[in-house]
Amino acid sequence: MVQITAAVPIAKMVGSNRVILGRGIVHVTGDATLPPDEEKNARRQLVQDALKALQSTAAKEIRE
Repeated sequence: MVQITAAVPIAKMVGSNRVILGRGIVHVTGDATLPPDEEKNARRQLVQDALKALQSTAAKEIRE
């Protein structure tokens, strides 16, 4: 499982084994300050990072 979150300490506390740092509490995978095309690319990059993390065999993997 991969968790995209802005609250990495909480993810660690509940035992998530793969954590990707999100953009913020309200818009975890997006950035409302970006133009729509740039936000789409940023979201896509986060999802690609999460998919790469799913393919890893590491027990604990935190990307901050």
